[in-house]
Amino acid sequence: ESSSHLLSIINDILDFSRIEEGKLEIEAQNFMLNHVISKVADITGERMAEKQIELFYIIDKVVPLSLTGDPIRLNQILINLLGNAVKFTEKGEVVLRVQLYNKPADENRVELLFSVQDTGIGISPDIIETLFQPFMQADGSVIRKYGGTGLGLTICRQLANLMGGRIWAESVEGKGSTFNCTL
Repeated sequence: ESSSHLLSIINDILDFSRIEEGKLEIEAQNFMLNHVISKVADITGERMAEKQIELFYIIDKVVPLSLTGDPIRLNQILINLLGNAVKFTEKGEVVLRVQLYNKPADENRVELLFSVQDTGIGISPDIIETLFQPFMQADGSVIRKYGGTGLGLTICRQLANLMGGRIWAESVEGKGSTFNCTL
């Protein structure tokens, strides 16, 4: 478990460095959205089961399942958002929802909204924007209790930007958070 955690930190730092240097390329390959979601659910499912948190994922009927994009980077964003949801949720549920966000003029393109909603500790409104800055976390007590490097959300924001999307959070302290990402 410790070596896995260390590898995750190293990978975050390497990805952050590659993005900052403009050396991370977004790929365009065909993939099935439901396969990516299923894989992400499997990866995060074990931790959720340990904490007895329920995971629901909902893909709206109008969302095309066959897409062209970067499934590895999408996977990375979703694992990070779901991982944070699990980390900061002691009981309840986490819901991953995928829906059509915007229909661009080009009928061969689609903009999707990925939302990860939890019933966790929530975030104070004055701290939300700082979460997307490198090495920033809510406060020292959160770091001590939950751990982390403070790079995950920064990397998610940078990846979303590279893929023409954006990411933001909404939260009510003590009632949970929703992290939204358009791609």
